[in-house]
Amino acid sequence: MSDKPSEDSSSTPEVPDDVWEQFTRASEREAPKEPSARARMVTERLRQQEARGETPESWRSGPPLQEKRRGRRVWTALGLLLALVVAVVALKPSLLPGDPFGSGTSDSAAGSPLPEETAAPTAPPSAAAPATPTLDDPFAGSPAKRWADGKAGILAPKAEAVGGRSKAEVAQALRLTRELLISSNLDPATLRGERPEAALNVLDPKQKDVLSGLKTALSEPDEKHDPLSMFTRFDPDEVRPVGDVVKVRGRMSFEAGEGAAVAVHADYTFVYPVVRADGSPEVTRTIVRRVLDVELSDPARYDITPGKLTVLRHDRDAGNSACGAHDGWFHPQFPSDAPTSAPPSGPTSDPYDRSTDIRQGQDCGTVSRV
Repeated sequence: MSDKPSEDSSSTPEVPDDVWEQFTRASEREAPKEPSARARMVTERLRQQEARGETPESWRSGPPLQEKRRGRRVWTALGLLLALVVAVVALKPSLLPGDPFGSGTSDSAAGSPLPEETAAPTAPPSAAAPATPTLDDPFAGSPAKRWADGKAGILAPKAEAVGGRSKAEVAQALRLTRELLISSNLDPATLRGERPEAALNVLDPKQKDVLSGLKTALSEPDEKHDPLSMFTRFDPDEVRPVGDVVKVRGRMSFEAGEGAAVAVHADYTFVYPVVRADGSPEVTRTIVRRVLDVELSDPARYDITPGKLTVLRHDRDAGNSACGAHDGWFHPQFPSDAPTSAPPSGPTSDPYDRSTDIRQGQDCGTVSRV
């Protein structure tokens, strides 16, 4: 039987042979073909895995349209948020933690305490944001704002045996040095002019030139006998401290001295905020740096008092104290003061600079900041 329609049919128009053949071939190409044996096996395996919950639904189709739209909304929101953050940071970089752009104005740099000083710094501290000290914030505008408070700033290194002296003897030398610094520069009684008995008590009485000189300076101060060479003192009739915090920055080290001695080196700067004793709220600061070299010597070799310090060096440099005064007191200068003493004669210096050796006899120099 032929696939071609009967020529006798009067109801169907005649179709040319070449057209009929083209139609037949096209139908064969478009007709669904039976899957191959491999395709049937893969399909069956995927259906079985899906039934066991082992195959994600996405093997049949992509994510639902709703899920796609939700994902696009999330990414759009994140993009807008990121753009907002970038804009805010561009306007105020200090909002970022730390100081990634080296601006020196980050919250961390402005308020966090400095780490302990373990070696001589290589430069003066950077300038703080300009600010006027007040009764509520006496260290405003000062790099000392980030320094340690009082005794917490005087830390002795870990003791170790050195130069034939035991670890315990080294620890004793460090403890006595710390006591001397605290009593001489932080004790409120010493600061208001009382006799610094605790400091005098750690010094060797057999070192008569030092001890007798200090006692004379305390009782009868003059140009040659200056108690300020070892002790910090402010005349309570002139000024009074603001609060009970003195800012401290420095370091202490030790090494073997001559003759089996323990030699201790200390270098500290103290910042004292004060106001006038008459009740004026104007605040100023005096900055005092001290360098101290002492030894705890071997009593078997030297005529010394066991457990007492021998002083080898005690130097100081003061920033913001009146020139030419030899009465045993520091005299802070206030911004509103009219000149009442000799004008500064020394070079301008930064009293906060700990990167160079202490200056000698430069109290009458001009300070770049207080």
